[in-house]
Amino acid sequence: MSQHDDDIQFDFFEDEPATSETAQTSRVRIPRRGGSNGNGTSRSIGPPRGPGPLLRLLGVVAVVIGVVLLFGVLINSCASSSRKDAYSDYMQDVQQIATQSTANGTRLAGVLTTPGASATSIEQKIRGIAAQEQQNVNRAQDLDAPGRLRPENGHLVDSLALRVSGLVGLADAFKSTSSSKSDDEDALDRDSAVLAAQASRLVASDIVWDDLFRALALQQLQHDGVDGVTVPESHIVTNGELTSAAGMKLVLQRIRADTTGGNVTHGTNIESVKAQPGDQTLTTAGLNTVTATTELSFDVTVLDSGQAQEVGIDVTLTIDQSNGKPITKTKQIAIINPGESSTVTFEGLEPQFATRTTVKVDVESVPGELVKTNNSAEYQVIFQLP
Repeated sequence: MSQHDDDIQFDFFEDEPATSETAQTSRVRIPRRGGSNGNGTSRSIGPPRGPGPLLRLLGVVAVVIGVVLLFGVLINSCASSSRKDAYSDYMQDVQQIATQSTANGTRLAGVLTTPGASATSIEQKIRGIAAQEQQNVNRAQDLDAPGRLRPENGHLVDSLALRVSGLVGLADAFKSTSSSKSDDEDALDRDSAVLAAQASRLVASDIVWDDLFRALALQQLQHDGVDGVTVPESHIVTNGELTSAAGMKLVLQRIRADTTGGNVTHGTNIESVKAQPGDQTLTTAGLNTVTATTELSFDVTVLDSGQAQEVGIDVTLTIDQSNGKPITKTKQIAIINPGESSTVTFEGLEPQFATRTTVKVDVESVPGELVKTNNSAEYQVIFQLP
């Protein structure tokens, strides 16, 4: 190939002059990651890096969590306070019922131990107590018990309903046995068993109150973290011996003896008089020297020496002093069974010292008592300082 041929071939590919568009395109620079920003420093186009943003995010999260916890504590505190108020209001209403029901139990014991009372009068008085107890049932049913204590309130109603049932049944039993005047042992055993069966409902009512109302309510309060709220107690049976078959037999025996005159003997006598502290038994045979402390008291023990149950016996202690007004105090023995003893204590005594004094004890005679010489005694005493 000649030189001339080469010239012709390459003339076809001669360069054209550059246009303005071409020149402008050539000046565009696509930025690269981590490249320079023109002043020598590095410029980042991606997301921010380093611990600062993360710490700020964690701080925001912590604040949000704190606010949520604070609101949670406040809400829980308000709920707890509201729950305690509801429980307290409810228990205050229950306390009123409990007080009245317990008072009815005291009245019942008084009716059963009233000297000279007939079976008919006892029946009528018990029906009156039953009517009052029915009002307690109605009040308990109307109580606005907190939701978690509604089952316990149901047991409260059950307890009171048992008391009504027992009282009505007891009144009916006295009515059915009032026509019987016999003091035959078999008749007394039979009639007293009928009375005791009805009185057992009263005993059961106390168990229901204790175990199914009070104990469960205390557990619920503890479970809910509520303190400072008192769950009331209430017992309608004040003397378990009085409502037993043996106790009812003595009640019937006393009633029939009072009504018909009977053939049983009545009587009480002073068994002992002791100065306390020290358990010093006084004697009527000589002078008794008694050390008188601020806790000075006298225990007077009375024995039922008859064959019948005795009730409502007044015991009086008198300290006759040579100078000054005599000290006189009276206590009552509610009930005492044949062959048993009962002790009453006289306290709050401030006798004169180093002076011969007479301490006298008088036990009220019971209806039908023939021998009364052993119902009183006198003791010569000198009180000395410790």
